Amino acid sequence: MSSSDLGAAHTDESRLVDELFAAMPSQYVPGLVSQPVSYYFSFENSKKTARLTSERAVIEDGKTVDAADCVCKTSAAFFIAIWRDGRRPGMGDFLSGKIKSNNPAALETFLRCFGKE
Repeated sequence: MSSSDLGAAHTDESRLVDELFAAMPSQYVPGLVSQPVSYYFSFENSKKTARLTSERAVIEDGKTVDAADCVCKTSAAFFIAIWRDGRRPGMGDFLSGKIKSNNPAALETFLRCFGKE
């Protein structure tokens, strides 16, 4: 794969991550969190903040909270595999750095809030 192919793949993955996050508010399952919670996601070329309440999800571009309850850093490709393909990160993924988080349990809650078991 040439460097231009890799660049196109990153662009396509970034675009897909943007589309997935844009669709999240309409996929939100109300009532699964009792207290407001914030998430900050960092990908290669994209940053997203998600703020969840018992009633709704708000998705914003960039880092819009000072200290998110849960921070997640991973590749766009790995997030896409989690979101669309049902991949669930295991201990090896965290230990290898494929995905990093200050609160892995909150990531499970995030998935449940959007019907991803």
